Amino acid sequence: MKLGIIGGSGLEKIEGLENIHAHRQSTPFGSPSDQIVEGSIGNTPLVFLSRHGQGHTIAPSEINHRANIYALKVRGVTHILSISAVGSLQERYAPRDIVVIDQFYDRTKQSAAHTFFGEGIVAHVPFAKPVCPELAAFAAKVSEKAVAELLDTGKRPAVHRGGTYVNMEGPAFSTAAESRIYHQLGFDVIGMTNLGEAKLAREAGICYSTIAMITDYDSWRAHNDFVTVAMIEENFAANLALAARIIVHAAQNFPLPERKCSCARALEGAIITRRDAIAPHLLKKLAPVIDGALK
Repeated sequence: MKLGIIGGSGLEKIEGLENIHAHRQSTPFGSPSDQIVEGSIGNTPLVFLSRHGQGHTIAPSEINHRANIYALKVRGVTHILSISAVGSLQERYAPRDIVVIDQFYDRTKQSAAHTFFGEGIVAHVPFAKPVCPELAAFAAKVSEKAVAELLDTGKRPAVHRGGTYVNMEGPAFSTAAESRIYHQLGFDVIGMTNLGEAKLAREAGICYSTIAMITDYDSWRAHNDFVTVAMIEENFAANLALAARIIVHAAQNFPLPERKCSCARALEGAIITRRDAIAPHLLKKLAPVIDGALK
């Protein structure tokens, strides 16, 4: 087992991270968002990828999720923890709280870019439960450990197990009308990036979980200021140190005792194109993803 972390800039600078080296990973889908940074905490190897690139140069709709997940798969990653800034759509989720997501709702226009398949090879993977339940439970546990270490400076962030992430398109934030509808529908948090990661990780047989760190209340509350970059940056800066501690606890408690989930077998029976109908160049291109799923 190998643990991958997808997050923002700065998360690779973690106390205790040793044997650090970075390299460019080419993929048939183009370049990942940034260099792959590998290191270790104790005996646990870690692989980091900055979702938006160093200096945050890649907009949400420009992220090459296929290249990112393919690159992590090639590096031997079996589990991905995705650490993401989100807006809250419900009063009970306060800024600086954590929600360990268990569902997604798609409001993007990027479906063709959220799959490795097409253009001559068709697969339909199960996605009713879009995150790995075992990794999500692990993510909640290590998040709770990190929160428990915080100095007593008032109300501690809460860790919420389960929640629905609305993946909007961006880069603009929601209108107040959109945000109110999402709130009324009972969705929990909103972001711009994680659905594509989750879909592609499932196709690649990688366990995936989102640790959503709340920065704001979006725009649904009538008495609330509309979300701004300044508001997000202030709360995300506070979340960054907590995210680093979460990663340390994840490393200290990884690997999981046993991989009992079905994530690694997601492609079994999912590829419906006959093998003799698949062009050889596609078989070569997708070899790390297919990984024995074709008989």
